[in-house]
Amino acid sequence: MSNPIQKVALIGLSCLLSAMAEAAQTCQTASIPATTPTSQFTDNRNGTVTDKLTGLMWKKCSEGQAWDSNTNGCTGREASYTWLEALKQAQTVNTSGGFAGFTDWRLPNITELESLVEEQCYDPAINLSVFPNTPSNYFWSSSPVAYNGYGAWYVGFDYGYDGWNHKSNDLSVRLVRSGQ
Repeated sequence: MSNPIQKVALIGLSCLLSAMAEAAQTCQTASIPATTPTSQFTDNRNGTVTDKLTGLMWKKCSEGQAWDSNTNGCTGREASYTWLEALKQAQTVNTSGGFAGFTDWRLPNITELESLVEEQCYDPAINLSVFPNTPSNYFWSSSPVAYNGYGAWYVGFDYGYDGWNHKSNDLSVRLVRSGQ
């Protein structure tokens, strides 16, 4: 192949395919039992799921994504928020008519958010059948760091760990509401 344009196109395609392969979720289903099996959730068919163990109702999509009832999936790209913006995002959803008929959405606390981690998977460490198109990002919790007024807790859904981050940093958001 002597055409330089073809070479550049081939290199670009190779890089794109490599990036797509890196973005695929990896799960160790043979050696690690599922911590959030699909059967643990009731799909409410309205963009929400209910966790049968905790009783919590979750939005299937990250904030910034749109629920597509035709595909039962999430479209678009997630948004990023500072911690204060994340807290306000729940209020914004609630005051603009809510979601799926509910107006009591909130940012989950760290324990609630950790309950979504699927320990047999990484990149992302979440059940993609239940929470489609979830990015391998850090997600804010509502829990501030007790010993540091500048930080709040997050869950990293790349590998499923938690930590704290400066409240002024931009992270992803998934909203929850208390169950029945």
